[in-house]
This record gives sequence, C-alpha cells and structure tokens, in this order.
Amino acid sequence: MAVQLSPKIVVLIKLSGHNVTAIDLGGSGINPKQVLEVPRLSDYFSPLMDFLTSLHAHEKVVLVGHSLGGFAISRAMESFPQNILVAIFVTAVMPGPTLNATTIYSKDWALATMLVRPRYLYNLEDISKVMALSSNRYGSVRRVFIVAGEDKQLTKEFQQWMIERNPPDEVKEIPDADHMVMMSRSLQLFTLLLRIIHE
Repeated sequence: MAVQLSPKIVVLIKLSGHNVTAIDLGGSGINPKQVLEVPRLSDYFSPLMDFLTSLHAHEKVVLVGHSLGGFAISRAMESFPQNILVAIFVTAVMPGPTLNATTIYSKDWALATMLVRPRYLYNLEDISKVMALSSNRYGSVRRVFIVAGEDKQLTKEFQQWMIERNPPDEVKEIPDADHMVMMSRSLQLFTLLLRIIHE
C-alpha cells in the first residue's frame, strides 16, 4: 500500500507482484475534497484511516509517506499498529513519542510548505490532540526513513534533525534525490522500497 507515490512507481510495484493502493490524502492529488473542506488534521488523514479501517484483522500493509504524509502514516501507526508491516518515511515529517508533532510543525519549513500549495495551517491544539503517539503502539511498528540528499524543502539537515530526535529502525539515502524523489529518482526509490519490503 502506498501513500503519495507517482503512477510510475505504483505500476512498477504492481508489476513486481505486490498489491498497491495509492491514496491521496484530503485535499491532495486527485482527492475530490478542496482545501477548504479539510479544516482539521483528521480530515486530511481520513482517506488513509478509512482504508485501514476496511482491512481485515490479519491483513498487513506497508505504508509509504512523503513530505507531510509522514504525519498521516504516523497517526496510522498509532491507530493500526497490528496492520502495518513497515512504515517508510520518504523525506517526510517523522514525529514520534520522543519528537512532538507540534515541534516539527512549528519549524520554518511548515510555512514554506504551505506556500507551495494552499492548505490549512492546522492549529497546534488540533495537532497535539490528533498526533499523540505512544511507544507501545507507534513504537511497535518497524520504521524506515529515506533521506533525499538534495531536498531543498525538507533539507538534509532537517531530515537528520528528525532522525536524531526520533531514531527509526533504519535510515537509507538517495544522495542526489530532490524533495520529489518519486519523480527525480523513481527507479532508485522503487528499488529501495522493494529491498525494504523484502528485508
């Protein structure tokens, strides 16, 4: 299962024999909701939460989140840890029990991100409520972070800052990838995703 991956990578993953469900979060991609219809963080997450709610108890998925999608897969890890085989953060925000989501959201990059595409600036109270993450649920899911070495939006320094404060199980890097790694280095990302899935 993938969140926010390019059609090319979705096709490659399907051709490699895996089922893929590409989910655009509220007000993103081809999601029919407009930005003004996504006033709360939970509205932004709802397509992913609805999908995970539909799974059978024994079904396991691999979650891939990019950029702000890291908030969504973090929330999913807290809510559905039993259904997640691995969560992969592709140059994505990565809060956790030791790194509060409001701290990440308050960083300067948040404003820059919002200027690229119109979206709500969620209030810190909403973020604190929705993004309460625990060691026993969120922390029970295997977590991999993929660093995009040439990301100008979530800089390599910012990515390292999150990794140091909320260490994942593994860190991989695509040194020459920009923020849109699924476009700039699609084959490297595809190869890395398959390697992580099969470890």
